[in-house]
Amino acid sequence: MVRRVAVIGAGVGGLASVKCCLDEGLEPICFERSEDIGGVWRYTDSRDDRRVSVYRSIITNTSKEMSCFSDFPCPEDFPSYLPHSLLLEYFRMYARHFDLLRHIHFKTTALSVRKRPDFATSGQWEVVTETDSVRESHVFDAVMVCTGHYQEPYLPLASFPGIDTRFKGQYLHSRDYKDVEAFRGKRVLVVGIGNTGGDLSVELSRVAAKVFLSTRSNTWVISRVSDHGFPCDMVNTTRFNHFLDWLLPSALTRRIRFRRFNSWFNHTNYGLASSKSSKFKLIINEELPFCLLSGTVVLKPNVKEFTESAAVFEDGTTEENIDVVLFATGYIFSFPFLEESVRSLIDDNRSLYKCIFPPQLEKPTLAIIGLVQLTGSVMVGAEMQARWVTGVFAGWNKLPPTSRMMAEVLKRKPPVKRLNPSERENLKMSFISYTDEIAACAGVKPSVLRLLLTDPRLSLAIFFGPCTPYQYRLVGRGQWSGARAAILTQWQRTLKPLRTRVLDDDSNSSSGWCWMCLLALPVALTAGFLFSKSPQPGWSPWAGAQL
Repeated sequence: MVRRVAVIGAGVGGLASVKCCLDEGLEPICFERSEDIGGVWRYTDSRDDRRVSVYRSIITNTSKEMSCFSDFPCPEDFPSYLPHSLLLEYFRMYARHFDLLRHIHFKTTALSVRKRPDFATSGQWEVVTETDSVRESHVFDAVMVCTGHYQEPYLPLASFPGIDTRFKGQYLHSRDYKDVEAFRGKRVLVVGIGNTGGDLSVELSRVAAKVFLSTRSNTWVISRVSDHGFPCDMVNTTRFNHFLDWLLPSALTRRIRFRRFNSWFNHTNYGLASSKSSKFKLIINEELPFCLLSGTVVLKPNVKEFTESAAVFEDGTTEENIDVVLFATGYIFSFPFLEESVRSLIDDNRSLYKCIFPPQLEKPTLAIIGLVQLTGSVMVGAEMQARWVTGVFAGWNKLPPTSRMMAEVLKRKPPVKRLNPSERENLKMSFISYTDEIAACAGVKPSVLRLLLTDPRLSLAIFFGPCTPYQYRLVGRGQWSGARAAILTQWQRTLKPLRTRVLDDDSNSSSGWCWMCLLALPVALTAGFLFSKSPQPGWSPWAGAQL
């Protein structure tokens, strides 16, 4: 019987895990090597080699309603997209509200996590920690690893000949970037066009002499601001859109999306993406198209090699007098504290059952939380993982036999042994598919069809509205009495921080929404029936957020 649970890391996954342990009557002890909660979202000027944190200007890519904890909405006066300071404040509010801090040991590093000699029967772990140079050994019934996948910078210098031998300028990873001051007046080359590469290129363009952005990927760029000014993820991440993705041929849905992306600006003209390419990624950046249009950022192909002061690109062009090369090439994960026999089982999250459990272990008492790439908020996915895992530890949820878990892992695992960050980005999982899958395992997935018969208004809001995390608090263990109200008022909370100058306008009448809901009843009935009878895909062909 699992009672004592070690939680390693006090970021968003760690906080959710501690709270879920308490909900299930377990006894969590969280070990956090820094002095505070928040993980990568706790900004610091320090360039401590052991800690990754966000840069000063970062703002979330997913909106507050789509990213919050499922039973603790963000304050209504918070903006839809949060700077790191407000997001950290939200984490503090969550920790205070559920009294989580007393279960966290700060400035305590987990040095090793090893199976006990009787693990095959007990499932117990020996965890060695260090606090102020004092080591201590603990015995736990289960371990939840919540260190995420932003751990070790991925710096593929071997792919860029000359960068560490001939190039006389400075090069660094985006992990070491904090603000623009060190780049003022310089010619900067940013390598990599993920969300970080796009953000840093735009920010540097305001102070640098010139910014070049090098990419080898087809990249579609979308805005956080979507139809009628609403958050992009709230408009697009709906069960109705998810049903259409399942129903329509993938070639058709891809073509529709490409046309919509190009309705903002023609990506081929900007050298970003072609609709003929089957491999691509999606990033969120409102300002990058204007920076390209104004010439403050210049897009370049992949770098072939570096000379003493120049970058030579694969198309034969050269940019001289490069002062700084900034690698926005992502991160790799590692678990140095796990014993080798366990660490070798986790070469990628797709070697884990449901991206959580190593299926080869004799007892399912080790869970990896937050090591998942989703097309929506990873925070929501991590909380759902923690709810299911603690249910397994408490005995409410059961795992299938090892043979079945291994068969599913092998079915989903890519042919290569380990993917680099860019390749993992291209294999993101559908947010709704994955979260629903884990929710079904935990017995908390809502039934649109059943709700349509008992609460039509709520059912339609769930099916046609944004797939907010409150939906997973309507039924099952951990049911929250405020979930229905949170769903029906989510748009009001989105608009509240904008109501700083209120104008009279009759165009916001709700009559149009009511008529749409009535007309949509047959569609929702049909979709609910078909989708409940059909297998749902666990993997998404879309490499970006929300869409």
